[in-house]
Amino acid sequence: MDSATRPGPPTSLDTAATPVPSRPRAAGLGGGPDGQLDGAAPPPGRGTPGGLADGTAGGAALGGASGGRPDGVGLPGGNAGGLLEATTPSTAVVDLLTTDAETFTWAAATVGAQNAAGYQLAIGLSVMPIGGFNGSDPSPTLEQFQTLVDSGEIHYYVSGGSLTGGSQDSSEIAQWVMATFSPTTVDGVTLYDLTTR
Repeated sequence: MDSATRPGPPTSLDTAATPVPSRPRAAGLGGGPDGQLDGAAPPPGRGTPGGLADGTAGGAALGGASGGRPDGVGLPGGNAGGLLEATTPSTAVVDLLTTDAETFTWAAATVGAQNAAGYQLAIGLSVMPIGGFNGSDPSPTLEQFQTLVDSGEIHYYVSGGSLTGGSQDSSEIAQWVMATFSPTTVDGVTLYDLTTR
């Protein structure tokens, strides 16, 4: 076979044009290492994006409005979404967070970026995601958070946050807020006004 008729290596076009068998992902299922992507319920020990490792629903199983971890980290206080779902606050919570919000750098702060994103989208104002995406990053530290509060840059702390747990810094911030400020509960969401001690 001469070089003119010998097949060459596949090109990117060949690769893109080659179909790959796949199974459709069912809405609401994360699959996981067992490959449960066809709509079947996950077996024990396998979670879904909106739930826990045992397959139960995130918010309801964690207590939601009725409670959660005593330090307020990792568990939402109200209508919080799962790991890949943002929180959807009620109209009353939105009204509270937007009152006089223009005078603050952050209208609120809460643990985890997904939790913060839901509030930020609802109120159209900056919400600080304590601990980054799932609350496990050491940012800000307690001292940095206290400095921001003392300078009047954060209006509210919204209790709760990421379903995957927070960092030591997130936990320290939550404990300091609860020991220093009085809680207000609106539609199952616990908030702390950081301008009044």
